[in-house]
Amino acid sequence: MKHFYTILFSFILLVAGTHLLLVSCARMGTPDGGLYDETPPVLVRTSPANGKVKTSPKKIVLEFDEIVKLDNAQAVVVSPPQLEAPEIEAYGRKVTVTLIDTIKPNMTYTIDFGNSISDNNEGNPFGDFAFTFSTGEKIDTFQVSGYVLDASNLEPIKDILVGLYKIANADSDTQVSDTKGCPDSVFYKKPFERISHTDSRGHFVIKGLDPDASYKVFALKDQDQDYRYSQASEMLAFTERIIRSSCKPDLRPDTIWHDSIHYEDIKYIPYTHFYPDDITLLAFNEDRPVRHKLKEERPELHYFSLYFTAPDDTLPLIKGLNFDEKDAFVVAANERKDTITYWIKDSLIYNLDTLEMALQYHDTDTLGALVLYNDTLRLTSKVSYARTQKLKADKQANWEKDYLKDHKAEAKAKKKEGESLEIPPMPEEFMEINTNSTNNLDPENNMVIHFTSPEPLDTVDISKFHLGVRVDSLTHPVPFTLFPDETDILTYHFKADWKCDSSYVLQVDTGAFVSIYGKRIEGSKRNIKIKSAEAYALLNINVNNADTSAVVELLSAQDKAVRTQKVVNGKVKFTYLQPSTYYLRLFYDHNGNGKWDTGDYSTGTQPEEVYYLNKAISVKANWDYDENWAPTSLPVFEQKPARITKQKPDKEKVKKGRNAEKLAEMERRKKRK
Repeated sequence: MKHFYTILFSFILLVAGTHLLLVSCARMGTPDGGLYDETPPVLVRTSPANGKVKTSPKKIVLEFDEIVKLDNAQAVVVSPPQLEAPEIEAYGRKVTVTLIDTIKPNMTYTIDFGNSISDNNEGNPFGDFAFTFSTGEKIDTFQVSGYVLDASNLEPIKDILVGLYKIANADSDTQVSDTKGCPDSVFYKKPFERISHTDSRGHFVIKGLDPDASYKVFALKDQDQDYRYSQASEMLAFTERIIRSSCKPDLRPDTIWHDSIHYEDIKYIPYTHFYPDDITLLAFNEDRPVRHKLKEERPELHYFSLYFTAPDDTLPLIKGLNFDEKDAFVVAANERKDTITYWIKDSLIYNLDTLEMALQYHDTDTLGALVLYNDTLRLTSKVSYARTQKLKADKQANWEKDYLKDHKAEAKAKKKEGESLEIPPMPEEFMEINTNSTNNLDPENNMVIHFTSPEPLDTVDISKFHLGVRVDSLTHPVPFTLFPDETDILTYHFKADWKCDSSYVLQVDTGAFVSIYGKRIEGSKRNIKIKSAEAYALLNINVNNADTSAVVELLSAQDKAVRTQKVVNGKVKFTYLQPSTYYLRLFYDHNGNGKWDTGDYSTGTQPEEVYYLNKAISVKANWDYDENWAPTSLPVFEQKPARITKQKPDKEKVKKGRNAEKLAEMERRKKRK
């Protein structure tokens, strides 16, 4: 019995002790949670040592004084590039990098973590960090930096690969990278020797460079991850500039924050400034698209469409197998000529549920060349002839039913007299014509009204169009022109000499447009009001040092061109501007085709140059504005206004500085007590 009480007493002590321990654990820390951890993790040791030479490790280990995390392992850049991706992971206090690829001799290796390492609790960044080692006798520690922008609109390009090839020194005949001078073929044949990736600002830093070597630099959207230009669809950039790294001592501002909003001081920290730091690469896609037939479809009996992945100068050739294709179609192609619609004119042909045809068109072969390709198509309408006839019969029956219902009394009276009610023909089904808005037309360039038909037109009767201007209570005829679009057979343009502060009446009679299937448009009447000149603004632009090929685009807040004009004698004038906020872009139309053209690496052709005015222009009604613009006065990576830049910079990782606020709050609580 005594032994039983001894065991019972021991059990009670154990339970009580456990309870006290749990209470103690629950009360750890202060009621308000204490101060935030604002100390970044500290690197305790590495294996091998950072900066070690004559070593070839397959596994690199970084050990910290606290638990850390990797925010984005894919953002870690290993240079020279690894064709077999390394394994990078964080576990506990360690970050490990396992190299799978072959380790090269006499090479500086750089593992650039950027700001991806932070502590696990508060996310305090470890800082911009790169681990290096060398398989040779020395470590190459120099670096270069710059920006990659979209050549067409100067948008920063995020996560594009930037790479270097070492070339022979300018004063040496030494053969480097297999051949002197880094020929064009090296970009096709060999992986990059040093690499980096751009951040959200399009900025890149390439580390581990030999200060005694010269390099050529490229950018590449590397779709197949072979670190070379191997696919025509890959975005690329190149420059003839030869890169050679140098450095000098410099000072960098470091802000000391009081809290998350206010700062206490700015200190200037000595550091080594590496040059060049302004390399600018303008990336583009070559205009060598791969052309294949994407699909074909026949939504209705009377037309079918062919879709291609790229345009062609010539239309496909069609040979009917169950119909005569001669003069059978009205052909309509979009501006790029990669979508082609065939409107079938003969009802004997389009009433066939299935059209069988041999098709010949240009297709890209495995070598990237356009070759003639032969295909056979069977196009079945989604709505059959029988279904079409039934829909017509149902529509007629419904019309007769509704008419008899609406004229029930009249039909009953007719029946008493031994007669039947005569049902009139079903009302004409008019064709719907799309037009742009005619409310408040602007007089700039004698603004036109566009009429777009849903199907090809057979007749256009200009005598059924009437335009008049209202003066007092009278309407006076006004001359106008009506003409077809040069590329779109479905569109006609109505043009007049619109005058400011005037009211017009445009009347279009029934049957002004008649389609090839006999459908007419219904008559319409619309009022058109042209604002007074005082409702608009005028913008004069003096463009410094621009040649005759310069073209200025007036842009909206969405970075879309709303007006385009060539520079004449260094000047551009935009008249009758709606009050709004605008931006300016300039490009050089060297080949005179009226549009911006991309580059071609195989011929060494750069994209046509693009510049932005680095500010907005807000115009008010009845104001004249003059703007002097020197397009080359700023580096292009500083030109595009932030408000129309779609690629916004990521939020920078910084110490949050919240303890000052916390301490102030704790002090206030103490005083209240």
